[in-house]
Amino acid sequence: MKCERLEWIARNPFYTKRFALYVGRKCRTMTVQDVARDLKLDWHTVKALDKEYMEEQLRRVPVAAPGVIGIDEVSLRKGHTYRIIVSDLERRRPIWYGGDDRSKESLDRFYQWLGAKKGRKIRLAVMDMWKAFEKSTRNNVSHAAILYDKFHVMRHLGEALDTVRKMEYARLCGKDRSYIKGQKYTLLSNKENLTLDGRNALKKLLKANKRLHTAYLLKESFGQLWSYRTEGWARRFFDHWKDSLKWQRLKSYEKFTEMIERHWDGIAAYSRPENKVSLGFVEGLNNKIRVIQRRAYGLRDEDYLRLKILTCMLKEI
Repeated sequence: MKCERLEWIARNPFYTKRFALYVGRKCRTMTVQDVARDLKLDWHTVKALDKEYMEEQLRRVPVAAPGVIGIDEVSLRKGHTYRIIVSDLERRRPIWYGGDDRSKESLDRFYQWLGAKKGRKIRLAVMDMWKAFEKSTRNNVSHAAILYDKFHVMRHLGEALDTVRKMEYARLCGKDRSYIKGQKYTLLSNKENLTLDGRNALKKLLKANKRLHTAYLLKESFGQLWSYRTEGWARRFFDHWKDSLKWQRLKSYEKFTEMIERHWDGIAAYSRPENKVSLGFVEGLNNKIRVIQRRAYGLRDEDYLRLKILTCMLKEI
């Protein structure tokens, strides 16, 4: 007995492909549970149709050989359970999700999946300062330049600033301490993202504490490093910034400068004209993934999460 396969029928024989695409489009902006309630369908049916939609998206837009890749990890749950995400930064889309952790062996799987022919096209790899990522990249695509992501570098500097905040809170008492209490995110946020109350609180805090004021200004000025077009000027700026730490007694900042010195080549690489790529994409993708994890149900099915991440930047069909 032979069963004829009709092109317009979805994998679930009770629905057409057109309906599966309709369900998939709704799932891009709504939770599976909300779509199921809206269409009066079973939750598992909606999820299956959404997976079919995302697989069709990937089929229509196959992965091309990337020239610039961004490497990052996503935390699945508490307890340091990680998966690696690799993005094509020029085409602005994630192209691979996998691994068991953030080890060299896990990233090696990406390069094996990509293949040697496509791997030869990679000229630049953007990543954080995690040694396993660097080692795997140098072993698999030794010709590619390595660039450390600005947002990860600035995150380390933010942690150094927070260390200063904690030390000042422990050192002071009374009214001087009250200015610091509860102001961690006010101090670490970008000034343009603060509300009027937040800006006023920041102004009072910096006025009340000289050491925090100095640390805050140093942190804000460091972002200028990525604006230079030659490595010489970038180095001159960093040396001047480092000299301004003298006599400030900011131990966490001194440790930060030692880290920058160790990774200087991968940071200064951005000053070369051929390496001017959008560094904000990986951070924007991370924010989008956090939204997916909060909004979507059924993410215990990791294949569903993988499809959600790989298609989140693709156009709807």
